[in-house]
Amino acid sequence: MTSNGLEARASAVLPGGVNSPVRAFRAVGGDPVFAREAHGAYLTTVSGEKILDYVMSWGAVILGHDHPAVRSRLTTAVTRGVSFGVTCPPEVELAELICDMVPSIEMVRFVNSGTEATMSAARLARAATGRDVIVKVDGGYHGHGDSFLVSAGSGVATLGLPNSPGVPAELAKLTLTVPFNDAGEMESVLTEFGDRVAAVILEPFLGNAGFIPPAPGYLEAVRSLTRASGTLLIFDEVMTGFRVGTAGAQGTCGVTPDITTLGKVIGGGLPIGAYGGRKELMELVAPAGPVYQAGTLSGNPLAMAAGLAVLSEIRREDPYDALSASSGLIAERLASVAASRGVPMSVAHAGGMWGFFFHPGPVVDYAAAKAADTDLFARFHREALRLGVLLAPSPFEAGFVSLAHTNDIITETTDRLTDALDRSIAE
Repeated sequence: MTSNGLEARASAVLPGGVNSPVRAFRAVGGDPVFAREAHGAYLTTVSGEKILDYVMSWGAVILGHDHPAVRSRLTTAVTRGVSFGVTCPPEVELAELICDMVPSIEMVRFVNSGTEATMSAARLARAATGRDVIVKVDGGYHGHGDSFLVSAGSGVATLGLPNSPGVPAELAKLTLTVPFNDAGEMESVLTEFGDRVAAVILEPFLGNAGFIPPAPGYLEAVRSLTRASGTLLIFDEVMTGFRVGTAGAQGTCGVTPDITTLGKVIGGGLPIGAYGGRKELMELVAPAGPVYQAGTLSGNPLAMAAGLAVLSEIRREDPYDALSASSGLIAERLASVAASRGVPMSVAHAGGMWGFFFHPGPVVDYAAAKAADTDLFARFHREALRLGVLLAPSPFEAGFVSLAHTNDIITETTDRLTDALDRSIAE
């Protein structure tokens, strides 16, 4: 079986040949990758090529592919049944572990995806406040729910516009967009619309506009502004949760949201999502309260087993210094090489996340990210893949390291990326 042959078959039965758009590689060109298997830091394609993986299931696989602890828990869970339709003990155990590790979460509800988590969090915020409007930051991605597929209007403090067909304009008007890292614009929006705003939702570290960290004091300012306006603060930690610290980005940054959404890491690579917060908020959710949300496969025993394996390993090892050292080595070496070649580059990293832009920087928001050289990124991506390094196939996605990315692997990676940069510059 070859990737080209499988791509033709996939395109005949799947829209665009994929089940998630970025997998089509259209932002970078070249042939999309089809995986046969993955172990540790490596992914093997259907053509038999073994490549270093920095997508890592978009951040979900923090221990490395096919980790023994995850495999063991899943093997045992499968023998007991793959779905029950009633509550099972691992649901309670994983909920207890999450509540213990993330101080802002006193109760949690499991769902099946990050999109479900953010949609449910928005509904909860609207119910709790009696308000309708949601504020998000430009470039922040919170799944494909209608309320979040919204782009900025003609001015910073204008109501949003749909950025996908099928999103009703009237619904989009209930979402406001502001730039990331701009506390002044957040204040302007909450001053003008505050009595209508149910919640501000943001990724504490932007991971779907490239990797962009919060500016010093920004998250603290947003927390203060939301409190003053009676607005709930939702941290979308589907990506950053347990990726940058044992208590997520909120623990690393020392800022406490009202509601947190989680996904990816908490399922160890299996489909999962969750939202949680203070007890009085979460007890508004059915059947404890009137806010309806349900899911046939929510709390699936396989996802719960994998999540328990991952979070137990994380809690025991506290791996974030090691992960940060790995992500930092890649980012800093790449920036050093680019500078020596006269190529503008801005890099950032935190915990097991990292990213770069072909831009002199600073890249503090989505507008700056869009000004980066995306053509050079596409060439660089293709060359890196030819040399056996898989990066996210978009200039607007974060990269991920795992505990399986050893020092030797990181060194090998930076050597290959150096060659890839030289080749992409020469094209």
